[in-house]
Amino acid sequence: MKRAVFVLAAAAALVTAGQASAADGKAVYDKSCAGCHAAMAPKLGDKTAFAPLIKQGLDAVAASVIKGKKAMPPMGGAASESDAKAAVEYMFSKAK
Repeated sequence: MKRAVFVLAAAAALVTAGQASAADGKAVYDKSCAGCHAAMAPKLGDKTAFAPLIKQGLDAVAASVIKGKKAMPPMGGAASESDAKAAVEYMFSKAK
């Protein structure tokens, strides 16, 4: 329960703090994703955690991010679908 509250609070803070507007994966990750993915799985650079996601493919994982998954809000707090996809692509590149 504490984890869910933390995730929701972090997501709300990230959304209200502002969003990266360009489809620059690193900038979007730093602004919208790092707050959670630095502390929770899959962590940036974790090859084992990202392997099954990379196998699913960029489009499938980006679609999941855009819809939201479990405690992650739709688009993970990114400003647009293209930003969310750029962030996923950036995260994949750090796990290869």
